Amino acid sequence: MGYLFTSESVSEGHPDKVADQISDAVLDAFLARDPSSKVACETMVTTGQVIMAGEIKSDTYVDVREVARQVINKIGYTKAEYQFDGDSCGVLTALHEQSPDINRGVERKDPENQGAGDQGMMFGYACSETDNFMPLPLELAHALLKELAKIRKAGKEMTYLRPDAKSQVTIEYGDNNQAVKIHTIVLSTQHDEFDANDEQMLAKIREDVQNILIPATKAVLPLRIQKLFDPGYILHVNPTGKFVIGGPHGDSGLTGRKIIVDTYGGRGAHGGGAFSGKDPSKVDRSAAYAARHIAKNLVAAGIAGEVLVQLAYAIGVAQPVNIYVNTYGTAKVDLRDNEISDKIAALFDLRPYAIEQRLQLRNPIYEETASYGHMGRTPRTVTKKFESVYFGDVVKEVELFTWEKLDFVEKIQAAFGI
Repeated sequence: MGYLFTSESVSEGHPDKVADQISDAVLDAFLARDPSSKVACETMVTTGQVIMAGEIKSDTYVDVREVARQVINKIGYTKAEYQFDGDSCGVLTALHEQSPDINRGVERKDPENQGAGDQGMMFGYACSETDNFMPLPLELAHALLKELAKIRKAGKEMTYLRPDAKSQVTIEYGDNNQAVKIHTIVLSTQHDEFDANDEQMLAKIREDVQNILIPATKAVLPLRIQKLFDPGYILHVNPTGKFVIGGPHGDSGLTGRKIIVDTYGGRGAHGGGAFSGKDPSKVDRSAAYAARHIAKNLVAAGIAGEVLVQLAYAIGVAQPVNIYVNTYGTAKVDLRDNEISDKIAALFDLRPYAIEQRLQLRNPIYEETASYGHMGRTPRTVTKKFESVYFGDVVKEVELFTWEKLDFVEKIQAAFGI
């Protein structure tokens, strides 16, 4: 029997994502000068105000207020009429030293035996329905908002756009769990005031979404995905009728409140821990990346069409307390799921230090993760510059989204005899 499945995404200007980007930019600034920094930075944004709190242990100093202002301006909150802009908003900080009770469980004389920064379970997921092994509903929801941001920043079309936006995509699946068509698209975008009345304003935005945004989104998708845009799909644009007041002025934003957008759009599972603002000693983040890395390479290697990997840790203990695999009956090898997990344990060193080294997580690579999802992204090498009036500038070449690399496919195939 067929079914519908829905996932949502939010733009970089959504208040929760503003908070995430500030937290991760602060983390990057510390790691750029002191890769051993321990950072747990939480951010709240609201009308005209940014508040940062958390714990940091580092040998360097970062002007976190200036980092926050730079992020806000880069997102596009640059006008006083938004009631939140990078140059004039207040920035309060309540950051203090990391608890020594936590630190004693993490740092070891032998760094390879570094303990997990907390207890908890983390999940990684991958499936074969898209080229980047991500669930289709979330992939399309992200794609819509990425193209909307490009249009806004180009400033040539839809010139009324403001930074805050949300999307939602519902896919109709058939009896064989294959996508049949796009059933519903919901797109809500913040906008300037119009001279026209509300009905005319809404009609214009809807027309532009249909004639500009959706064609631009389809153009970046593979042909097989483009064909799913059935002419009869349902489209909701700004369903409330008006979306002028938005961003942190419309709703307060908090770090870590969009964990499903950050991962798999509700497919698979989520352990509950957020990512942004946390250095990789926090397994909430690093082990979730490691689990995605494993799941993606398993699917790419042909072990199964869909894979969920769970890792769990005890605070202060290096080795995971469990490794769990679920292939949802899609395994293409003659092994039970527990036997697949045993092979994973032999292939991947899942101690926190080993994860950090394998995925190069002690580099300043995190601000880019804080909008449009942490998973399903394209690994790439970039050069980043970190400015400081106190210590001078630092330029670093780093590789982003290393957990998305298919660098274990051949090792997995060899281990599984395929």
